[in-house]
Order: sequence, then structure tokens, then C-alpha cells
Amino acid sequence: MEQTTNTNQPAENTEQANSTLIDGESFEQMLEESLSARKVQTDEVAQGRIIQITTDYVIVDVGCKSEGQIPIEEFKDADGNMTVKVGDKVDVFIEGWENETGMMPLSKDKADRMRVWDTVSKVYDDDGLIEGKIVSKIKGGLAVDVGLKAFLPGSQIDLHPVRDLDRLIGQTLQFKILKLSKKRGNIVLSRRAILEKERESLRAETLKNIEEGSIVKGTVKNITDYGVFIDLGGVDGLLHVTDISWGRITSPRDYFNIGDVTDVKILSFDRENQRVALGFKQMKTNPWELVQQTYAINNRVSGKVVNITNYGAFIELEEGVEGLIHISEMSWTKKVKHPSQLISIGDIVEAVVLDVDVARKRISLGLKQLEPNPWSVIEERYPVGTVVEGKIKNITDFGIFIGLDEGIDGLVHISDISWIQKIKHPAEVYKKSDMVKAVVLSIDKENERFSLGIKQLEPDPWEEVPKKYRRGQVVKGMITNITDFGIFLEIEEGIEGLVHVSEIAEDKAQNLKEFAKVGEPLEVLIISIDKRNRKIGLSLRELSQAQEDYAMKGYLEQQESSPNATLGDVLRAAAEMKAQEAKEGEEKDATDETK
Repeated sequence: MEQTTNTNQPAENTEQANSTLIDGESFEQMLEESLSARKVQTDEVAQGRIIQITTDYVIVDVGCKSEGQIPIEEFKDADGNMTVKVGDKVDVFIEGWENETGMMPLSKDKADRMRVWDTVSKVYDDDGLIEGKIVSKIKGGLAVDVGLKAFLPGSQIDLHPVRDLDRLIGQTLQFKILKLSKKRGNIVLSRRAILEKERESLRAETLKNIEEGSIVKGTVKNITDYGVFIDLGGVDGLLHVTDISWGRITSPRDYFNIGDVTDVKILSFDRENQRVALGFKQMKTNPWELVQQTYAINNRVSGKVVNITNYGAFIELEEGVEGLIHISEMSWTKKVKHPSQLISIGDIVEAVVLDVDVARKRISLGLKQLEPNPWSVIEERYPVGTVVEGKIKNITDFGIFIGLDEGIDGLVHISDISWIQKIKHPAEVYKKSDMVKAVVLSIDKENERFSLGIKQLEPDPWEEVPKKYRRGQVVKGMITNITDFGIFLEIEEGIEGLVHVSEIAEDKAQNLKEFAKVGEPLEVLIISIDKRNRKIGLSLRELSQAQEDYAMKGYLEQQESSPNATLGDVLRAAAEMKAQEAKEGEEKDATDETK
């Protein structure tokens, strides 16, 4: 009985007894039981009420013996403003029991993440979609904020590779969750999976409505050198480079950019292989259908130089219609070696339509036809025999070209430079840009040739040769050349004769270079004169024979009249007699020929 508890003991004694009893039990066990009764455990999320906000912490009552504290930064927004007030209810994560400060460590951020993980997990389990904001570019793809940091691989961004990832940063989009690991904190997203599903749905609808000849709207998806791929709505069509424009195309990129929305025409559709051929130029009329009416022959037209080749220049008259100015149709008078001498790509030029071939899609144009042909009036301006003056434009092996005011060049052939001077190359006498006079010899309009002569400014010395010289005449000249076939002798300036080896004594003919020297004088007998071919035949043999024939006769006659005459006088007299007989023979021949 003594051990029975006395219910009438003072209160302090009861408290002391209870204290003694509590000290004897595990405090931790009691706290666990108390929290368990309230369904609050560590490492979990619980709801609490804000009871105080201090400088550094927000104090939260979660229904336990002790309150919890959360760093105040977890309740501030990006601008540093508080997002809660005393009395607000918040979800918190219980990180542990009381610490040395007597407070339970809590976290709002962890609680938020836990709630997001629950949401993300449910979306993943339900195969749903989640919204997120692309925040930055990272290795292999993009970082996305879905409440938690998630990874969007580059291969899952779009249906096709995206080169410019920076343009996506800041965009809020829907994503599908491909992989989820709460333990590792990994979330892998895909936007491509959503687009593929949408594309398949759209593709089926598009395939139903595709019809050849119809005009549809599409989005430029990709551009290559050979064409443009256009998304018609789940179905890609190819717009080949040849179907972009009726005109010349340098690159499809001159007409389209990726992302452009444009109208195109369905040219053909292979339903089995699901291939669609598109046309852009086909939405306009083929300009060649109207060329015959638009570009009549002899009409003046203008256009842009779009291409230059060795043989001419192509002029774009309108989109899809080009004409060719052949190099031969660029100038009446200039010797154009390459079209770039006169025009350049990009120039706007005027021309005359020369011919139109619609079947072959060819238009011939002329540039020189804009001006009158100077060759059509050349004969009136410069009749044969007219003396002209001009500057030497060019010197060649065969002659010199003299430029006239009309842009026409006249040719002085090397044979028409001098009557008497032997010229091996015109550059020996003239140089470029020299001013010279010449006589018009002939004009060939058809072949555009204008022949001039310089030597014709002076009389032909050969006109006087038959009057000054005759067969049988003894002349003295200067040796100008010695060849194997004879000796050339200049009997006056510009007039040469040939002493052929057959007209030289045999003993002398075998050693011509010992017998005669260039620059030495030589006396010979004229045996022939050919005015037409400008040749004079000379002879040493006949001179010697004449001297022998008349030597004795002349000597005897001279002795009778002049007993003191020498043999030299006799020889000269004999030569003169020979010449006189030759003259009489020529006169007789001329008389007989006249008869």
C-alpha cells in the first residue's frame, strides 16, 4: 500500500515525477511518435503556416513541437521582393529535426522541386506533354526550364537539323518526356516527337487533297543548288531549279529563304512513292508565247547584259527571254577580239532585232545596226585615186593599217609602200601613230577591204625606163648583190638589172665573188627590157663580143679618119655602133608590130 501513488501530492511534485519519467524515456522516440501521429516525417513535403519573417529567415509552423526556419532568399523573386507574408500557407520540405538553434531545418525550394518532380513523373507516366522555356545552349543541345532543369538533345529539336540554336533561346514550347530519372535528376525532352506526330496527321490530310495542276501553299524547308524543298503540310515537294523561273537563274537562294511561305503549282504526284514535283514559273505565262509579237525584226530593244562569252553577249530582254549579240554584230569597223572590250555584265544596252527563232528560243540582236554602215558610203566618200591622210593604227609583216575618220582602216600592202626601195618589214620605214598620206587603190564593200598605196603618190620610175634605156646600150652601174645565179646591178636609183651567169664568161662565172665585189662599178650591155615584170637583162658576154666584132672594123675606119685614134676610142666607137644597130632593130620591131 505504501507504494501506491498519492493522488493528493502537490502539483510540483507531480511535475517532478513526470519530469523524472520523461527523462527516463527516449525523447527521440516520443518525438517520432508525435510526428507520426501528425503524419509529418523527414525528407518529405508538408504544409506549414508562416508565423514570422525575420531579417534572414521565414519561420514556419508545420504542427510539430518546434517551428522550422527557411532562408529568406527562397521567398524572394528575381527583383528581390518578398513573395509571401505572415499567415500564408506554404509547402515545405522537412530536412531534419531540431538543430542547435531549436529550429527544424526546412526548404521551400526543395518542396517546389518535389512537387514539380511529381508533376513531371505523372506527365511521363501518362505519356503527356509538358511546357517549358528554352533558357540556354549547352553541349549537345539546349537547356529547358520545366520547373526543373531538363535537357533537349540537338537531334530532338526539330524534324531537321537546326543550325542556329540561338534563335530558339527564350521560346516557350511543348515537349514530350523521353527519359526520366529522379534518382539522378535527369529529364530528357523531345520536340521532334511532337512534330512527327503532328506531321503524320497533317500528311494524311494533305495526301488526300493533292491534285496535279492545283496551286497550293507551302513553307520552304531546305534549299540546295538543284532546287528547293517545300513542306506542303506533312508532305515535301521538290521545286527544281529549272522550274523556278522562265529566265536565267544563278542560285535558288536568289528567290527563296528557308521559312518563306509561298504558292506553288503541283506539276506531278507519284502517289506510290509519295513524290511531288512543284513548279513556280508555271504560275506565269511562258514569255516565249508572245515573243513573235513583242520582238519584231528591225525593232529597237533594250536589256541587261547577263552573260559574256568569247563569241558574244547575252541580253535579258525580260524574264525568260534572252537575245544574243554575236561578236560580229558589235561594230562595223572595230576589230573586236572579245565582247568585254565594248560591254560588261550588268550593263543596260540597246540593240536591233535581227532574227527571231521561237522554236529554238533564239533571238539574234545587233549592236552595230544602231548606226549607219560606213562601208555603204565609203565609195562616195573616197573614190579610187583619192589622197587620204591618217594615223598608222597597226603594223604587220604584210603591211600597215591607216585609220580614217569613219573608223575604217585602210591597208597599205608592203608592195605598195615604195617603187624603188626594197622593204623586208614595214617597221623599217614606219612606226605606230605616224601620220602618213596614201592613195585609194580599191574598195571591196562586200568583204570590207580598203586598199591604199603610198608609192602611188609618186610617178612610177619604170614608166621612163623604156625611154631612157634600150637594147644594145652600154651602161655602167653599181653592184648591189652577188648570187649563185648572177650579179645585180643598180643602173640608177631604184632601177636594177641582172647579169645572169650565162651572160658572164665561163672563167669569170665560176668565181663570181672574186671577179666582182658589192659596191664596185661594172659596165654591161643591155640585152632586154621587161617593163611589165620590171626586169632588165644585162650581159658581160655580149658586151665583150660586141667589142670584138667591131674592134677591127672600127679600128680600120678610125685609122682612115683619125690615124692617131687609140684602141679604147675604137672600142667605144664600136659599142656606139652596136647600140645604134640595136635601136634601129627595136624601131623596126615596133613598126612591124604596129602593122
